[in-house]
Amino acid sequence: ELVENSIDAGASTVSVTFKDGGLKLIQVPDDGHGIRCEDLPILCERHTTSKLSAYEDLQTIKSMGFRGEALASMTYVGHVTVTTITEGQLHGYRVSYRDGVMENDPKPCAAVKGTQVMVENLFYNMVARRKTLENSNDDYPKIVDFISRFAVHHINVNFSCRKHGANRADVHSGSTSSRLDAIRNVYGASVVRDLMEIQVSDENAVDEIFKMDGFISNANYVAKKTTMILFINDRLVDCTSLKRATEFVYSAILPQASKPFIYMSINLPPEHVDVNIHPTKKEVSLLNQERIIEKIKDAIEEKLMNCNNTRIFQTQALNSSALTQSNTRKDMGTEISTPTGDKSQKIPVSQMVRTDPRDPSGRLHTYWQGQSSNLEKKSDLVTVRNIVRSRRNPKDAGDLSSRHELLTEIDSNLHPGLFDIVKNCTYVGVADEVFALIQHNTLLYL
Repeated sequence: ELVENSIDAGASTVSVTFKDGGLKLIQVPDDGHGIRCEDLPILCERHTTSKLSAYEDLQTIKSMGFRGEALASMTYVGHVTVTTITEGQLHGYRVSYRDGVMENDPKPCAAVKGTQVMVENLFYNMVARRKTLENSNDDYPKIVDFISRFAVHHINVNFSCRKHGANRADVHSGSTSSRLDAIRNVYGASVVRDLMEIQVSDENAVDEIFKMDGFISNANYVAKKTTMILFINDRLVDCTSLKRATEFVYSAILPQASKPFIYMSINLPPEHVDVNIHPTKKEVSLLNQERIIEKIKDAIEEKLMNCNNTRIFQTQALNSSALTQSNTRKDMGTEISTPTGDKSQKIPVSQMVRTDPRDPSGRLHTYWQGQSSNLEKKSDLVTVRNIVRSRRNPKDAGDLSSRHELLTEIDSNLHPGLFDIVKNCTYVGVADEVFALIQHNTLLYL
């Protein structure tokens, strides 16, 4: 509400400064037309606003600050100081507020054009609330996102948002005549590259008049989160139905994990917008909302279909050093050398995975050991198995060279009462193999 008040006051520059997440300091200066000295006594009283001059103005709301609750709320939980000067005055005035009223009379002071609102020691009188926010860093990113959205829409205003003492602002946008330049300054050139302009109007209708212009991302845009900036009659608001409809259109175009970027500015007669459906006045409802959403949805779908002739897919470069690694394979393991020359520990052959078909050490045939017809050359796995069996029973080491021979020997030596035979089996080699098969869940063939 403070930022919107500054914009409504004709400011061309709005700066926001935070210290310790806003608990110690929130400072919002602007270069607007200022506040008259005679209006300062009622500035922070509840429901005091300069946006409404008659009761009928409630039907034509065009600002968030029409309720006059931001400054009043801050004076109850913080120390508020306002410094202001109007055009033509020789000096400005500074006054402090507490619990909605002035603590002292306005004091003359030196001031620059516009108004500066400074809130210090936020929630000083609410210990539990202050402790909750002391270790929380969630509010500042939300404020940065809020200022960024205003910077995209109000291209004639310079916005700046930074932490107290920081050399660089987290949001800094200059006055520009192009909406795309504003988006580029805030969200980066990578976003602007995949944006398309869109316009929808229904000026010929008898029962409603609306115009929409904005920018939407094409099929090549990739993001993990939907960014939707919606202004209705220059008010930053949310419309759940419209957001759901646009996401449904993009779901048929974008990959499952990709989300769109959408900026829309809708102009409607003020009496067609209901601003009182949400306590914070952030969400609105529109007259003939289904019809408006359907026209916008159809326009977005047509725009996406017309630009879907080409698609851009990102590729990842291969690490050439990985292809030239020297791999020394041994009987029980492989020693891998890193590009820096450091040697890692030996990796068992059974745990190696083929990662690149062009890497000789990663091809499947390197894991195969050729066997002659007389079985003179045995695979590493068979060799290890025979060694283990010979250690268990040196007198009875089987010569099983394949799974087929193993199954044949089991069929010829085991009684149908499998578990009773295994308990009293004197053929230790067969018993060991049966237990090994049980562990590997391969006895289903029985």
